[in-house]
Amino acid sequence: MSDVVPPPAPVPVHGVSKKKKKKTRLCTLPPCGNTAWVLQTIQDAQLQPFPAPEISNDEVLVEIRRVGICGSDVHYWQHGRIGDFVCCAPMVLGHESSGVVAEVGENVTDLAPGDRVALEPGVPCEECKQCLSGKYNLCPEIRFFATPGPHDEPGHGSLARYVAHPAKWCFKLPESVSLEEGAFCEPLSVGVYACEQKAKIQQGDSVVIFGAGPIGTLCALVANGMGAGRVLLVDIQESRLDFVKTILPDIVTLNSTDLSPEELAEQLKLKNNGAELDGAIDCCGKESAISAAIQACRSGSTVCLVGMGKPVISLPILKASIREISLEGVFRYRNTYPKCIALLSEKKLDVGPLLTHRFEFTAESLLDAFETCKTGVGKDGRTAIKCMISIEPGES
Repeated sequence: MSDVVPPPAPVPVHGVSKKKKKKTRLCTLPPCGNTAWVLQTIQDAQLQPFPAPEISNDEVLVEIRRVGICGSDVHYWQHGRIGDFVCCAPMVLGHESSGVVAEVGENVTDLAPGDRVALEPGVPCEECKQCLSGKYNLCPEIRFFATPGPHDEPGHGSLARYVAHPAKWCFKLPESVSLEEGAFCEPLSVGVYACEQKAKIQQGDSVVIFGAGPIGTLCALVANGMGAGRVLLVDIQESRLDFVKTILPDIVTLNSTDLSPEELAEQLKLKNNGAELDGAIDCCGKESAISAAIQACRSGSTVCLVGMGKPVISLPILKASIREISLEGVFRYRNTYPKCIALLSEKKLDVGPLLTHRFEFTAESLLDAFETCKTGVGKDGRTAIKCMISIEPGES
């Protein structure tokens, strides 16, 4: 993103391919119209009027109510890019969202105005080999909230009063799941995908998780909620481990400061009653953690790679090969929202303690929210884990 960007071009319709735009009908919005938090250029985001969304026959108009701030939102705000994803034009931020259906397209039969929904932010093409094989999260044409699109168009996010989104990717929330919990389904999906589909955690399994940040903590919550017999959590910050202990008292923690991968692997086995572990999930991306995971897990198990570290690292690959340790990469998630909603509805996990700071949908409050996420500490002096924006009806 350059230091100066032109005024916003006509806004692409959320979730609808420009190549195959269907017949649409313009939604009738309340007098307040639409408003969004738009990244104009590096370190410059503004709350401003935004074009009213249109919905196709297969879409719904969602009145957004809750949006969690992710590290990627902050990274785009600070740097204008994440790896090869480069902002070339103003872009609405936000992708962890829930809201209330305001209007439905003509073909939508399973949702109705007034339904509370969680929005899965990625919309795949559903025609490529990846989509047809079920791996829609790997679709090269996927359009993901608050991520530059595959053809350099801005992938507008959900930190707006209204968003149009395909009904297929809106999941109805039961009364037992709050809108805040609904917004948590997005980051929680990473934990569900890692634990259920990649590490394949079974009832009674032992699993080690490296990294006690937000995603590592969510993985620990999911593993515990899925019935893991023993969950071990590794980090170098004692305060992070102590915090997770407050919400998962039975978790086994280990501070890995100054431990070699070999020493760490042995310590993990000792904390698992001398036995090798049934699986591992790396959420820190550190070479030493992945190396320790390979050496601590039993033959035939899986080491799941969630964290993003250096692009090239050195691993004991021969040990992994001869013991048939599978290394499973993770890119976002797929087919996770129903499981997330079920875990929340059945109270098998509680994300409430992770929501440390709440903010309003005003320019001043939004800036405070992003600053809090950037520094990791709120104005109240408390450590920030998850910041949530509340968009109430009638706000300006």
